[in-house]
Amino acid sequence: MLANIFFGSQKESRDELYEIINPYTNEVVSKYPKCTAEDTVRALEIAKKASKDTKASLLSQRIAWLEDVAKKLEEQKEDIARTITDEVGKPITFARIEVDRAIETVRLSCHAMVNLEGHTMNTDAMPSGKKTLAYYTRVPVGVVACITPFNFPLNLVAHKIAPALVAGNAVVLKPTPEAPLTAYKFVKLFVESEYAIKDAISLVYGDVEVGSTLVSSDIPRVLSFTGSVPVGNIITKNAGIKKVSLELGGNAGTYIDKTADIALASKRCAYGAFVNSGQVCISLQRIYVASEVYGKFAEALKEETLKLKVGSPYEEDTFAGPLINEESLQRAVSWVQSAVEEGAKVLCGNSYEGLNFTPTVMVDVTDEMKIICEEVFAPIVSLVKVSGYDEAIEKMNNSPYGLQFSIFTNDLAQSRNFIDDADCGGVVINDIPTLRFDIQPYGGTKLSGIGKEGPKFALEEFTEIKSVVIC
Repeated sequence: MLANIFFGSQKESRDELYEIINPYTNEVVSKYPKCTAEDTVRALEIAKKASKDTKASLLSQRIAWLEDVAKKLEEQKEDIARTITDEVGKPITFARIEVDRAIETVRLSCHAMVNLEGHTMNTDAMPSGKKTLAYYTRVPVGVVACITPFNFPLNLVAHKIAPALVAGNAVVLKPTPEAPLTAYKFVKLFVESEYAIKDAISLVYGDVEVGSTLVSSDIPRVLSFTGSVPVGNIITKNAGIKKVSLELGGNAGTYIDKTADIALASKRCAYGAFVNSGQVCISLQRIYVASEVYGKFAEALKEETLKLKVGSPYEEDTFAGPLINEESLQRAVSWVQSAVEEGAKVLCGNSYEGLNFTPTVMVDVTDEMKIICEEVFAPIVSLVKVSGYDEAIEKMNNSPYGLQFSIFTNDLAQSRNFIDDADCGGVVINDIPTLRFDIQPYGGTKLSGIGKEGPKFALEEFTEIKSVVIC
């Protein structure tokens, strides 16, 4: 139940502990010591010193290290999945899926590092040049600071620390305050592995004080953050001269064309809008539907939505559990009410018990309503009737966010146009924008962030190019 601090390989705690309350049962499920700015500086200094050893280590050792962690994660899958459910209320079935994905992310990081390549160059290609042996290689940056959110408290940690460590860096991790024990159990696997590099990873807990210390310090060469736009703005203003990788959320949309498979589209859209209670950066929030199939799709989506079980996250067949806290619940309630007052209608849902908010489908929504133009991060999706593709793509792109969009269509030319027209980091054809494979590049445009995740692409963020010329 107690999540300790890791100052490198040294485990410590504090007398004053903060409690994590399960959002479904209201029971205390874990405790953690909140760190200070001084603690954070200490962790950074340890990482700075350890980075010399991580850089000098053999890749074979780092691969053995990560493979050992993946193996232990498999062995402890049920315990860690239960911890995720305890701390953030994620339904146990999806918590297990998250553990499986984290295992894959760790292993993908090893594969990606093996295939990380430099490049030779012909320096005599121009008259001003001459024959040399010239190439570039990639080297670790040194120290990477990582800040992660609550909605995927294991796999999003894996997406940062696994590539950073296998690349030969040292890491300081500040996980979400909502899931300290999940992060602790994961980091503990790294620290206690027989292949571990001493002091290569530190774990600190806290809010603004710890985060701002990580951001403003000159020690990290890379800061990797997943979270909100307001915090992302603060980070970019205070980070100084370092690489910053930001994944700041989105307002995912899809278009349902008149040629679409309505049965497939409605089933997948219900999943994409309401999985993890809508608490996903690429949660489907906006559905633009061609007028010819609007009524048919709306009814099909309603039917699929009503099939989803909302309830205890500990029951195997529960699809949606509680929102993370009361603030999130009240935001969902107030945004629906605001939209209704402005003329929107509730097709289904809009009720709650405890922090469980029922999956809600809204119709007659207009572009100005907060429920469609801002990220709601709750199980709410809005339907908008459009004349066709041109109107849909214009409305979809008219957003400050650009993480992932999708389209359901059997028109090949329209699919090809959508790939070019969608102003976002990723597009999906004939499935939901909530679809993500951990091997792929992941990151958005505009306010959705800077940089890419996915092990291969994170390695580019966590390494630097060194140019070499031998005359």
